[in-house]
Amino acid sequence: MTPVTESEEHRDLRAAVAALGKRYGRAYLTRAVAEGRPLTELWSEAGKLGYLGVNLPEAYGGGGGGITELAIVLEELGAAGCPLLMMVVSPAICGTVIARFGTEEQKRAWLPPLANGTRTMAFGITEPDAGSNSHRITTTARRDGADWVLTGRKVFISGVDIADAVLIVGRTEDARTGRLKPCLFIVPRDAEGFQRRPIDMELTAAEKQFELVLEEVRLPAGALVGEEDAGLLQLFAGLNPERIMTAAFAIGMGRHALGRAVEYARERTVWKAPIGSHQAIAHPLAQAHIDLELARLMTGKAARLYDAGDDVGAGEAANMAKYAAGEACVRAVDQAVHTLGGNGLTREFGLASLVTASRVARIAPVSREMILNYVSHQTLGLPRSY
Repeated sequence: MTPVTESEEHRDLRAAVAALGKRYGRAYLTRAVAEGRPLTELWSEAGKLGYLGVNLPEAYGGGGGGITELAIVLEELGAAGCPLLMMVVSPAICGTVIARFGTEEQKRAWLPPLANGTRTMAFGITEPDAGSNSHRITTTARRDGADWVLTGRKVFISGVDIADAVLIVGRTEDARTGRLKPCLFIVPRDAEGFQRRPIDMELTAAEKQFELVLEEVRLPAGALVGEEDAGLLQLFAGLNPERIMTAAFAIGMGRHALGRAVEYARERTVWKAPIGSHQAIAHPLAQAHIDLELARLMTGKAARLYDAGDDVGAGEAANMAKYAAGEACVRAVDQAVHTLGGNGLTREFGLASLVTASRVARIAPVSREMILNYVSHQTLGLPRSY
């Protein structure tokens, strides 16, 4: 049974992370974006406090928890206005995949620094022509003696400039069938033939987006994470946490926007009473709160299913959580800006930039339409249209 209330330990974790986030806040993130630099100070402190690696095994320097705890950390930082996007990538996707499928050498090399934040790993799956279809990935890996050689392109890869390596999704040929199947490789940032180009984004974020080109990138045999024949199992071990963490990211952002709107509605007086006393203002804010709470429940369910080892159940719930959180976030941000009127578009209140940022939760890492496709044919049993 999935509990509908959190444990005392989880409530304490929320409170501690919220206190950390409050010390930095939205102003800290805004300054970092204006200066074109990453959120180094917050990342470092979160790592020292054990928050970045709360989901990783204790034997490798982590907290011994799961995606449930990591999602709480990200949501609370988001609610404080300073979410760490690389948490979705480095400890959640890459750390989880290495912890589950990596060799002992890979675990010793990567998990402790991922847990304390001294090393960071990016994740490369999206390609220009593949979109949300992981079966159309064209980045290929071929054997050359004991080495692997990777060739391909990736787009919209977060934080490559601050990452020590990128976990690249490529495809290898199955010796039995000749078909291509997904495999994961650790590619050092300075590998020969590995190039990156920043993508000019109209998105207010400290983390930059990149296009990657891999031209005959030669890697040792030890760069392969997991078994060559594992295929989609290893890939979705990382993608389900990605969806759960994206949901937490969106819920935190929505909570931050809603909090600013509620504060404003309590104090702003145009006629004789604060505008929050009028139902035209109060009811949409109340609905936004309800939507965020419902999304949080589904996110908690997805995280607990994943942590319990139910990959199938977690896949369904993670997609639903990401959908619900993305929609709730967009509505909360929109209503927050509308509540403040003209002030909602000023730099002083810091909400206008969230209008663009909130759309990310609808688009990435998988569009809401693809989630509806998933639910319609996987959950409801309806025929595919593709």
